[in-house]
Amino acid sequence: MAAGIRDRVAILGMGCSRFGERWSDNAEDLMLEAFNEALGDAGIEKSQIEAAWLGVCLEENNVGKTSGPLAQGLRLPYIAVSRVENACATGTEALRGAVYAVASGACDIALALGVEKLKDTGYGGLPSRTRGVVPDLWQPNGSAPGAFAQLAAAYQAKYGIKAEDLKRAMAHVSVKSHDNAARSPKAHLRNKITIEDVLKAQMIAEPLGLYDCCGVSDGAACAIVTTPEIAKALGKKDVITVKALQLAVSNGEEAQFNNWDGASIKTAEVASVRAYKEAGITNPREALDLIEVHDCFSVTELVLMENLGLSDPGRAPFDILDGRYDADGAIPCQIDGGLKCFGHPIGASGLRMVYEIYTQLLGRAGERQLKDVDIGLTQNLGGHPHQNVCAISIIGRLGA
Repeated sequence: MAAGIRDRVAILGMGCSRFGERWSDNAEDLMLEAFNEALGDAGIEKSQIEAAWLGVCLEENNVGKTSGPLAQGLRLPYIAVSRVENACATGTEALRGAVYAVASGACDIALALGVEKLKDTGYGGLPSRTRGVVPDLWQPNGSAPGAFAQLAAAYQAKYGIKAEDLKRAMAHVSVKSHDNAARSPKAHLRNKITIEDVLKAQMIAEPLGLYDCCGVSDGAACAIVTTPEIAKALGKKDVITVKALQLAVSNGEEAQFNNWDGASIKTAEVASVRAYKEAGITNPREALDLIEVHDCFSVTELVLMENLGLSDPGRAPFDILDGRYDADGAIPCQIDGGLKCFGHPIGASGLRMVYEIYTQLLGRAGERQLKDVDIGLTQNLGGHPHQNVCAISIIGRLGA
């Protein structure tokens, strides 16, 4: 019977570009920025990488439809390179390919890199696809803010939450992320904001205002993975391993049947249970030292606290207002600023989340460094609440 991949794969090195409006840089520049940092961190030669995975969601936007841009942009040594895409969970999908290759014994050292160059389109949100039947598949029920506003309305109705309590909790989510991002040099938005700023901002889709929505940016992130044994042989003293990596994809039940209440993200519930089991975690509230979740909208982060088993049903707004997920709280969330302040270059986001966990584990986070970090979780979501893919990784010290 399969036992999972716990501690079978180590992260040898990671890199992350600065996220933002990178008008003067192309996709290759962003990839090189992340890759060069990862390669230097890993302490290996490029020739030692045996296989690579490139995560790009919207290939129309200055990257390309094949794996060629990664192989050519990094001048990889004629190795196997695969391009993968899984909606907004594309970055974690790339990592999964590299991790599974090492775990299976197919190669000793593998590369995962995610990139997206969105700002060049000049569009304020995610670009629309315009050919064939793709638009109908891409946004089947209107805009992303509209879909997640429905999640907020359903959650409020299910638990009888007062509108002002929900809005104030969502505002706290955004204020917390901006405060964290002020200490995160690679974040796109590093300005601090107030609760009043959020509550008085322009409404986008009730109850989501301007500050409840993440931004759009350009960026890349990269991981080089190997076995713990090779990592030690290469001189790594503090070995960081993958404890779990799980994906759950909606089968359409939420949107096509009447047994979903619209107030949760089912795939996150399923994937987190699997991930905790794979990692040997029985009580995530006690085991996890920090988390990075897919806060495309403030309500998404709020609901996910319950779907991940970190808050009791109907209690997430009050846990948030009590500071449980603040930098000095029990389980810091988005300690780097999250999607809210990094923006969401789709192919890079999942790997960017892992980069922050990895950085914290190694004590390299500077002003935002947390104390006593041994294990962290990332949750990367692709799609709308009613039809999506959820990817979860749990990263920690070898033996933790």
